[in-house]
Amino acid sequence: MSFETAFEYAGTENADGIGFVFTDDDPIVGVDLDDCRDPESGDVDDTAQDIIERLDSYTEISPSGTGFHVLIEGELPDGRNRRGSIELYDTARFFTVTGDHLEDMPTRVARRQDALVAIHREYVQDSKPDSEYESGNRRTRDETETRDSAADTNVDLEDQELLERARNASNSEKFERLWRGSTAGYESQSEADMALCCLLAFWTGGDQQQMDRLFRQSGLLRDKWDEVHYADGSTYGEKTIERAIANTSEFYDPDTREVSTESVLRTSESSTTASRDESERNRNRAYLVEKNRLLTDRIDELETTLEQKNERIDCLEATIDDLKAELAERDREIEQTREEQAGTTSNCDTASETASLWRRLFGDSSK
Repeated sequence: MSFETAFEYAGTENADGIGFVFTDDDPIVGVDLDDCRDPESGDVDDTAQDIIERLDSYTEISPSGTGFHVLIEGELPDGRNRRGSIELYDTARFFTVTGDHLEDMPTRVARRQDALVAIHREYVQDSKPDSEYESGNRRTRDETETRDSAADTNVDLEDQELLERARNASNSEKFERLWRGSTAGYESQSEADMALCCLLAFWTGGDQQQMDRLFRQSGLLRDKWDEVHYADGSTYGEKTIERAIANTSEFYDPDTREVSTESVLRTSESSTTASRDESERNRNRAYLVEKNRLLTDRIDELETTLEQKNERIDCLEATIDDLKAELAERDREIEQTREEQAGTTSNCDTASETASLWRRLFGDSSK
């Protein structure tokens, strides 16, 4: 039944509470985050806060007050479904429902497939030891090495020159769209923020200060960027930049062309060309994958809209049929009333003519 009906019934003596059972017949996935919240202060550890922010769907505090339940629409990826204090379920599992909604989070269950896949890969499916996920700190050794590697890439381009190169790249359309502040194709603005930061991470060589400075010039900037969202005092913007750098495996090198020219003297031209072609193919492949995802999301959106409009049309046609039937019945009633009135008038006229004829033949009977 609906939450409202269940909540009302739970107030009687016939129920102990409310629950939800995941089955194969529903699109709901539940994310169970345990031992991540201080019930007295309300502080949340970094890992849970990161997952909640990225899923951006209905979230409530668990019965113990020390964890969260997040409900989304999606398909749970294959592989393991739990690691440490993080559990993901989509079937044969019971969730208690408290209705203690987490403030500032959506009140509806949203579809978050992309975010679910990323979180499953980073926090659950990854082969790193459990302890690294239970520590509440996302900065694993591999991520630190990635940032260190990025720091070694000295791009040293002025902001305007960097923006000009980004606008002339093969994925310039995506960059321009995000730069203007468009979130089209993304399930939430948080995902759009991450997408732009990943592009900025590539072009800046992972320079956090330049990334922050550039992002503030984009149309995606909002007050949330400077809000503290994590127990360690980090802002939403700082964490988004850190995650973007950690998830970026390749960074722009403005000296690539010069280095390649010098290396021709030491290496074969075919090897250099092959490497460049492979890099170009990888960039084109990534661009096509992203474009395909955007088109798929748009098709899903249009199909949903079409289905809603068809349902509306069916409803209107049924209403029209009802109104036609009501109008026909009213016409019959009016016609019947007219016939009855016509019959009454005819009887009255006949009676009057009979009385007149009687007077002419026999005179006034009262005399």
